[in-house]
Amino acid sequence: MRKIKQLLLLVLLFVSVIPAHSQNKADKITGYFLTRDDKTGKEKTQVQIFKGTDGKYSGKIVWLREPTENGKPKVDKNNPEEKLRTQPIFGMLLLKEFKYDTDKDEWSEGTIYDPLNGKTYKCFMRFSDANTLKVSGYIGKQWMGLNRTVVWTKEAQIRK
Repeated sequence: MRKIKQLLLLVLLFVSVIPAHSQNKADKITGYFLTRDDKTGKEKTQVQIFKGTDGKYSGKIVWLREPTENGKPKVDKNNPEEKLRTQPIFGMLLLKEFKYDTDKDEWSEGTIYDPLNGKTYKCFMRFSDANTLKVSGYIGKQWMGLNRTVVWTKEAQIRK
């Protein structure tokens, strides 16, 4: 009887640790990420990825290399919705509704917005190493290969 209790306790302990490990792995995406201009390679923006109260991951712009245009804060001038074209780029929610897929070790089922062209794409993200996040936006289905992947670098803190 004592061995059964010990075995049951061991199983309960093991089962309770698995979700915590998966949760910690999922949360590794939270933090600050530096983006670079595709053409010049220069630092462009810093995005903060965070976990919402619904358990999904989102990201917003918290730093811009060039925050102004003609002396005024940059706005979302290419947004397809006219009423949103005066929305500032700084603070904009860029990533929305990502879920962590433990089998693929990636964050998917979310969207990414590109303020340069005003378009929203389906998106998935995965780490290639501890500090390098590959962000892939795509049209249609992921397997179709109609995607564009950019690399974001994890940073320790918010830029000033």
